[in-house]
Amino acid sequence: MTRLPQIGWLADGRRLHLQDGPIDLIVEAHGAPPMVRAGYQAAIRRFTGLLDELCEELPELRRAAQPGVCSLKSVVARQMHDAVVPFAADCFITPMAAVAGAVAEEILGAMTKVADLDRAYVNNGGDIALHLGKGQSFVVGLVDRPDMPSLVGKTRITANDVTRGVATSGWRGRSFSLGIADAVTVLARTAAQADATATILANAVDLPDHPAVVRCAARDVQPDNDLGARLVTRGVGRLPFRDIQIALDAGVNRARNLVVAGLVEGAALHLQGETRVVALKDIETQPSFTFRRQPMPTKAESLMYA
Repeated sequence: MTRLPQIGWLADGRRLHLQDGPIDLIVEAHGAPPMVRAGYQAAIRRFTGLLDELCEELPELRRAAQPGVCSLKSVVARQMHDAVVPFAADCFITPMAAVAGAVAEEILGAMTKVADLDRAYVNNGGDIALHLGKGQSFVVGLVDRPDMPSLVGKTRITANDVTRGVATSGWRGRSFSLGIADAVTVLARTAAQADATATILANAVDLPDHPAVVRCAARDVQPDNDLGARLVTRGVGRLPFRDIQIALDAGVNRARNLVVAGLVEGAALHLQGETRVVALKDIETQPSFTFRRQPMPTKAESLMYA
């Protein structure tokens, strides 16, 4: 018998909350009421049992991805692999680097398969899959550190943009990071791709062997994880401005390469109050980032956070 997830509505009565183990989704759909209901029902159906599917292949998902080699069977697991394999030749990365984005993408796909929605999103802890019908748009709020969120900017994503995925990674987030970025937010064509590339860019913002950076083996913090003995960041002391710039430069250089490779549509990199932006807007039309420190919006304002 399949274990049932927790299913409920947030206080506003518009957003569906789905939770099963470590997966925690907020889902919102807009459109004709019958279509919205059908979309939510599809989300619940697809979410039920999804964690079990992933757990069945967890040992393989925790192994380093290899180009041209994939024995994974489930749709979501293969999406995770496909999102990380572009980086597999250059660094250690497992399909788990794309799990949150791939899950969000799968749930959204189940909704749009059965319902003609104006727009919808699935937010998996800040990794967001987007659906935009003709003439529709979403505004995504950007925070500089997930543990003490302050809205530093926003970006509008329209139906004409290719971006359909947004993800954030950094050492202050819920997952381990090899770098020192407080947060790196990425726009990409899919949520799984955004998730994987945010991980890569957050790792790239770094100062190897810096005395202000505290690291330890990932297995010492969480024995059951895919990083094992690799050193993850556990603390970053106050850095001189010059060192902040050096670390951000490393991340920006990596981001520019990913933009050229077509893996990133835009990225915002944050470290100790400093922000850098990389985008494709000079090559083709892209969502524009607006950066300025501003108060967090009220509950009445329509804004997603990445």
